[in-house]
Parts: sequence; C-alpha cells; structure tokens
Amino acid sequence: MDASGPPGRGRAGFWGFNKTKYMTDALIVRIRFLSIVVFLGGTLLVARLFFVQIVRGEAFRAEAGAQYVAPVEDSFGRGSIFFQNKDGSRGDEAATLKSGFTIAINPKAIPDPEALFGALSAVIPDLDSADFFLRAGKKNDPYEEIARRLPAAVATAVKKLGIPGVFILEERWRYYPNDTLAAHLLGFVGSDGDALSGQYGIERYYDHVLKRENEDVHINFFAEIFANLEHSLFYDDAASREGDIVLSVEPAVERFLGNILDAALREWRTERGGGIVINPKTGEIYAMEARPSFNPNAYGESGGFTVFANPLVENVFEMGSIIKPLTVAFGIDSGAITAKSTYYDTGTIEVSGLTIGNYDGKARGVTGMQDILNKSLNLGAVHIMQKTGKETFARYMAALGFGEETGIDLPNEAPGLLDNLETRRDVEFATASYGQGIAVTPIAVVRALSALANGGILVTPHVAERVLYKVGSTREIAYDDAKRVLKKETTEEVTRMLVNTVDTALQKGRVMLPHWSIAAKTGTAQLPSPDGGYYKNKFLHSFFGYFPAYDPQFLVFLYIIDPQGASYSSETLTQPFMDTAKFLINYYGVPPDR
Repeated sequence: MDASGPPGRGRAGFWGFNKTKYMTDALIVRIRFLSIVVFLGGTLLVARLFFVQIVRGEAFRAEAGAQYVAPVEDSFGRGSIFFQNKDGSRGDEAATLKSGFTIAINPKAIPDPEALFGALSAVIPDLDSADFFLRAGKKNDPYEEIARRLPAAVATAVKKLGIPGVFILEERWRYYPNDTLAAHLLGFVGSDGDALSGQYGIERYYDHVLKRENEDVHINFFAEIFANLEHSLFYDDAASREGDIVLSVEPAVERFLGNILDAALREWRTERGGGIVINPKTGEIYAMEARPSFNPNAYGESGGFTVFANPLVENVFEMGSIIKPLTVAFGIDSGAITAKSTYYDTGTIEVSGLTIGNYDGKARGVTGMQDILNKSLNLGAVHIMQKTGKETFARYMAALGFGEETGIDLPNEAPGLLDNLETRRDVEFATASYGQGIAVTPIAVVRALSALANGGILVTPHVAERVLYKVGSTREIAYDDAKRVLKKETTEEVTRMLVNTVDTALQKGRVMLPHWSIAAKTGTAQLPSPDGGYYKNKFLHSFFGYFPAYDPQFLVFLYIIDPQGASYSSETLTQPFMDTAKFLINYYGVPPDR
C-alpha cells in the first residue's frame, strides 16, 4: 500500500484534489478582492476630498470665518466673472463675492435700548441712532437688523461684548472691484421677488451658470465628502451647471475706451455716446463702454432703470455715412460697379418727389467711386444702390443681419428696423444707401462692418469666452455659425478704398500712420425728431475703422449723440479713434504692415 494512504485521502485525493492548495487560492482571491475594495474606497474618498478641498476649497475657506456666528440658511452664493488678459489667460475678477457681518437685535430681549446703543456705537462706526431706536422699539418683532456689511474686526468686537439679544450673522454680497468699469456689459445682481438674480448684462444672460442653489455656509466638512455619492462622484445635476465666466474683455482696453469716451463727451459738451473694440475675425469683444454709466455696487443710487440698459445692444440708431462702404461693397460684389466706375454728380436729385443732396449740396460732375468715400457723397451712394437694384440691395442688407438680432450673449438685444425697405419706395432705398431711414443697433453695424474687415464673413459678436464649471471642468463657448456674405475679393477692394480715405482724405491725410494701414470711415446722421422728420441741428456722429487693414486684429467703433460746436464726425471722433488705434497697436505689439 502506498505510504500516502488509501485513494481519496491524504494530500492529493482521489481526483487529484489538493484541499490545502484550494484553501490557499481562495484566501488569496479574498485578499485581492478586499484590496480592490479598499483601493476603490480610498480613491473615492481622495477624489471627493480633492473636490471639496481644491475645487470648492475657496468657498469653504470663505465660509470658515462664520464658525462662531449664528447659522444662516441658504447664504447668498454666486459664481465669479473674470476679465481676460491680453495673452488670453484668465484675468482679474470683474464680479465676485464680498463677505462681512450683519448685526441684528431682538427688541424683546433688550431691557435698556439706550445702554445697548451706547455699547454698540462704541464699536460700530456710524451706527444710526434714529434707525436703531426705531427698530429697538418694535417689541413684537424678534429680529431687527441694525448694521450690515461690517468687517470681521467689528463683528469680533461686538461678540466680545456678550450682550443678550444681539446676533452676529455672516453675509455675502455681489461686489464689482472696478466700480463703473464695463458696467453695462456686466449688469448687476438685484432682487427678483424673494430671490437675488442677475439683472442686465452678463449677470442676467448667464444667470443660469452663475447662480448657486441653496448654498449653505455652515455645511459640515465630512458631510460634504460623503453627500450624494449615489448621484455622482463629483457633482449633482445643479452643480454640473454652475460655474464662473471668463470674458473676452481686456480691462486695460476697456478702461482706455471709457477714458477716451469721457474726454470726447466733455470736449463736445454732450452726455451720450459709446464704443466697441472687437476682433473682426472671431467676434471677440475686447471692450464695450456706454455713457452715461452707473456703478453696479450702488445701482440703487443711479437715477433710474433707463441708465442700466445697454444702448450698444438695446437701442437702434440711424448711423449715417458709415453705411456707405457697405453700399459700395454691394455694388462691387453684385457686379453693378467696379472700384473704377464713375457717375455724374449733380449735387441734388429728386426721388419720389423729395430732394436728396450731398452734405453741401454741391455738384461735382464726373466722379469716381473713391470720391464717394473720400468726400462722403450721398448722391454717389444713391447711384450705386440704383445700379445694384432695390431687390439686390435689400437682399444684401438682410444677409448682413440688419433686420435681426446678432446673437450676442447679452440680454434685451433689439433687432434692426428695416420697415422702410418693405415699402419698396425709391426714396427709402435712396436714403438707406447712405445710412438714413433705417435704424440698427451699434452691435449690428459692428458685425456688418466686421465682414468688410475679415474677408466677407458674418461672425457672432460675443463677450464670454469660456465657463469654468464648479465641478472642475472647462468649456469653451463655441460660436460656429459664421457665414459668408461678401466675396473676399470684394472686401479687399473696399478695404483698399478705405485705406485711401484715411491716407489722403481724413483730415487731409494728416492722421495717417506711415507704418500701419488703417481702413476707416466717418458718419454724420441727422437725429429723428419725435414730431416727425429730422432735427436740423442735432446729429449722431459715428466712426469706424480696422487695422492693420489687410490682416486686421481690431475694429473700433465710436459714436456720440448731439455734440455741440462741431458739424461732422471727422471733427469730433477722428482723434479719439486714432488715439485708440495707437494704444492698441502699442499695447498688443502689433507689427508694422507697410
């Protein structure tokens, strides 16, 4: 008999079964399984810790200061808005949150209001006595706020007093570090019934991204780590939508534009105007300023809601002669004219029984297309429209989007008013050819003029570049609906003509830059009277230009309303435009192109 024992027993077993080996293998499997579980659990914990400490770390650090104050449910929270540096990186905050403390009292628990006022006024600067005693007298009200937005040092001093019936609560509010800078573009946060929400500007348009749902400043750290794991490792549905906004706006450019506008308005004794700096190839807006402006930190003191509306997006104007380069482009693009065509200028003409004339009424005889731009001749624009044909002219105007919204990411955009062209009356088309009788928003005309600069493409103007989501991801905001509206060859021809205008005609060529080509055009339009017709002595002055002309990085648009002491925009806006162009060329280091 084998020393190992009978079959089925001992180490090997009947079928070669090794019991000891089986148990060892099973133990190894269990150990590996438990190791995987521990590893996954550790990974889950580390990931959640990363989310809490890194992704939301800033919010929790801000909340840490509230550990000794009374609980505040649903404390106000909101994402930040950032400017963008000229190299494309995220810049400083344009809108953020600021923290402070509210001091409240329970009038029922205060036996001696005068003594309490004496104690509190010693540590709270500028505590209003009349308001305090009014609130302290409301014995049926258990909660009355007597001071708000106090610094931590004051809250600490109040706490040390240890007075019964006095509460210290943390509060947070929307804060705009640059006061009036880009106010119309940013908007502000205000009351919307029982809640706070974005009002006007980026604050309103991206309210769904910036707002925070039920943000509690006293959330438990470990509760946050393990909360809602059944929904997602990193975030729930609300958090997936929440984030910060990075703008395309460059603060130095924004500030320069605002200063240039302020100087021009002072010089020409008027209060209304605006400007835009845009990349005509991409639609990125580097600056947008309007006057009069307001401080979003104190919007309640700004004199009424009318100042909050952004006239560059929400108001329509008859733009005048800056439309003429587009009329020239329509004629060239359709084949109705060439840059070397001529017409006979009689100074005035009759259209539909009405007299239309050049700005000075003078006849110029045989005149070339270049002079239509150089001398801003209304009859030349009418001639091109007539050669192009009303139907074709209207089709180009519609293709440039003048009767619709541009799609800019700002609220309350107004579509253009092209109703006059629907009448098909000759006079309406004649006046439209030089920018009267049709009304468009500044942003719409900037988009249309950008097509001249970028080779004939209609782009979407925008002020937001990307969203930095609360969960840690980033999304570039795509604007991919660009479409061709003019032939590239057409825009190159018109650009050459506009460069000639600057080099030879604009203030007789004195402002041209020898090493940089600039394509530009002025505009002067009569302001419509509410009684019908037009004012004889009130005008809108406008100016646009792009540079370097044949590969432009910037298009600048300026306008002022009812300037005093000057008849034409060449007098009021040439220098502000040229100063802006020189600033941008130097600030961005734009190389010479000639």
